[in-house]
Amino acid sequence: MLAIHGVTKRFGSLTAVDRLDLVVPAGTVHAFLGPNGAGKTTTLKMVCGLLRPDAGMITVAGHDVLAEPVAARAAIAYVPDEPHLYDRLTGREFLEFTARIWRLPADAVAERIAEVVARFALEEFLDRLADGYSHGQRQRVVLAAALLHRPRLLVVDEPLVGLDPKHIRVVLDLLREIADGGGAVLMSTHTLATVEQVCDHISVMDHGRLIAAGTVAQVRGDRDLESRFLELTNAKDRWFPA
Repeated sequence: MLAIHGVTKRFGSLTAVDRLDLVVPAGTVHAFLGPNGAGKTTTLKMVCGLLRPDAGMITVAGHDVLAEPVAARAAIAYVPDEPHLYDRLTGREFLEFTARIWRLPADAVAERIAEVVARFALEEFLDRLADGYSHGQRQRVVLAAALLHRPRLLVVDEPLVGLDPKHIRVVLDLLREIADGGGAVLMSTHTLATVEQVCDHISVMDHGRLIAAGTVAQVRGDRDLESRFLELTNAKDRWFPA
C-alpha cells in the first residue's frame, strides 16, 4: 500500500530524513516511532505530498506521489498532530466541505456523514461553531473527516492526543478495522502501549535514519517495548531482524 525507497529530505544543512526505506503492506497497522526531531512528521508529509523529497521515490497504492499526485492522494487520508478546523464553520459544515473537496457523490454525502457522526459520537456538538470545541472534540471531527472518502491508506500523527479513554478505544478499533478490511495505517505515536495493542510492524527512526524495523515481537525481543525503544534510540548501531 505504501513504499518508500531511498527517500532523503534536507532543510539547508539539516538532513531531516536520510535514505529512508519503508514498506507498509495492505492489511497492516504500522507504527512509526522515534524521539522528537527524528524525521517522522517530515516523512508523513512527504507521503501525503505536502513536502517534496530531495531524493528517492514514494508510491501509494502503486501510484508515484510525485508523478501521479492526484491518484496517490485520492488513496490517502492524513490526520496531522494538530487538529485544524475552520473556526467559523460548524463541525457539520466542515464535514460537508470536506466531502465536496473529495467530490463525493451528492447522494452519498449525507450517508457518509451520518456514519462518521455515529462512530465518533459527534451529534452533541456538531452544529456548534468549531472555535468552541475542546482539543478532543476537534480531534474527533478531523478523524471523522478523514474517513469520509474511505481511504485505502490512513496516515496519522499522534491520533490519540486529547481523547478520553472511550474515544481512544474507538480510534484503535478503527485502525484495526481499516487494516483488516484490506487498507493500511501508518501511525506516528509516542504511546508505546498502543503500539503493542494494535500494530503489526514497527519502524524506529532517530536523527533522520531508520535504526530498527520488524514485527512488534521482533523489535521488542525479550523485554517490554519501552525499554527496547530507549535502548535503540540511545545506541549507535541499527537493528533489523535476521
